[in-house]
Amino acid sequence: MMELGKMQTLEVIKETDFGVYLAEPGTGANSLEKGVLLPKKMIPAGTKLGDKLEVFLYKDSEDRIIATTTVPKVSLGETAVLEVRETSKIGAFLDMGLEKDLLLPFKEQTHQVRKGERVMIALYIDKSKRLAATMKVYPYLRSDAPYHTGDEVNGFIFEINPDLGAFVAVDEKFHGMIPKRELFGGFKIGQEVHARVTKVREDGKLDLSAREKAHNQIFADAELVMQVINEFDGVLPFNDKASPEVIAREFKLSKNAFKRAVGHLLKEGKIEITEKSIVSVQNR
Repeated sequence: MMELGKMQTLEVIKETDFGVYLAEPGTGANSLEKGVLLPKKMIPAGTKLGDKLEVFLYKDSEDRIIATTTVPKVSLGETAVLEVRETSKIGAFLDMGLEKDLLLPFKEQTHQVRKGERVMIALYIDKSKRLAATMKVYPYLRSDAPYHTGDEVNGFIFEINPDLGAFVAVDEKFHGMIPKRELFGGFKIGQEVHARVTKVREDGKLDLSAREKAHNQIFADAELVMQVINEFDGVLPFNDKASPEVIAREFKLSKNAFKRAVGHLLKEGKIEITEKSIVSVQNR
């Protein structure tokens, strides 16, 4: 059975001046009425009747099913990050690697997208039997990632819930999340992140951290804290007992990470802590 939105092997059953017609292998000329056109410019050199070709099926601008030998950037039921080519009154059009762009309807957008933006989508067939995109990708992501605790991964943030964390599509297809307790880095939707797997849950979903292990991260955090102290002319108007909210606002760090960094700077003799401030020793 020929399937819209997927790569599949079909047989050449008829040649014409404008292309060849394809059908399921073995069905021959009897399936001509249900054959699919592969335009002439897409035909591999030397193709003849009976040959089998790997093609992708989609609908052209006149709503006819058509074949292409071009491999698209996403297939039916899969997820991918695509660029917005343009926006219109009915939605946005995305570059999926084919001559015809892919429609992302307004109702399938989780936020209003802009031209040039890269968005995470899944490919589905709408009520009109056409291929379309949705940004509601959570149900389409997989939970069988090949990664283990400690592995480094790349992902794309497609949703942020302040009460839960940042939802990440690892490798653009696997479930991942940066938990709320890790949201101190100014993350935003559409951001690509390099992260470390901190836990593989029983359901296969990954917990992630965009920070290094504490003993490595402490050096970068200490440098950041020192930089902010210098921006306050060498006297930070609060000490390591400040509230988590103040620390997150000024440093985008958790309180624990902040205290580790301050302790490191204190040990190195770069700062002093008073009842109400942290002072750079260079400012004494």
